[in-house]
Amino acid sequence: MFIDLTLDIQSNRVKAALQIQQSAAETELTTAVTRPEHQMEGHVGTHFDVMDKEFPIDSFKTPGKLVDISGIRAREVEVSDLVPSKIEAGDTVIFYTGYMNEFGYENRLYWKRSAELSDAAVSYLIAKQIRLIAVDAAGAQKPTKHQKVDKLCADNGIFIVENLDNVKALIAHRNVPFTVYTAPLRRSGLTGLPCRVIAEIEG
Repeated sequence: MFIDLTLDIQSNRVKAALQIQQSAAETELTTAVTRPEHQMEGHVGTHFDVMDKEFPIDSFKTPGKLVDISGIRAREVEVSDLVPSKIEAGDTVIFYTGYMNEFGYENRLYWKRSAELSDAAVSYLIAKQIRLIAVDAAGAQKPTKHQKVDKLCADNGIFIVENLDNVKALIAHRNVPFTVYTAPLRRSGLTGLPCRVIAEIEG
């Protein structure tokens, strides 16, 4: 069984997202609003920030782990929230925040939220030597730390895939092993790369 976790980018969504990201007065995504206009296309929809690194081809197919953090709203996500998922080296760790379902991609409120991973949680994932962090949110940490955490992870061989969709469909299969396929576009000269993300549920 395959579940497509890629956001369906329609023309109206592209226009809305660009307007939101380019409006510093409306958002705190300083990493987005300071990008040149011609670079914005790489940051629309499901994508990761390149951070001057190359996507390793062996990260195309990885074991997946799902961490449901949709019930965490008043604090950051800590290491203790990750331990039950039994995260291992080489995994793609998908965080279900619920924000894509709750607000929608074109909503300004969506862009002001993130998975709110604590610094300790990020360090834990890096130490585990995972391959990818993926979120159904605009970032892994609060907007003011967006660029810093993307660079830290990329420097350690981990990309953060943002703006997943349909992650809720994985919840019903949370106890079943699954494989994640992540295929970024082969483009050069962009600071972000759109990608297709698909989960294959075993059985």
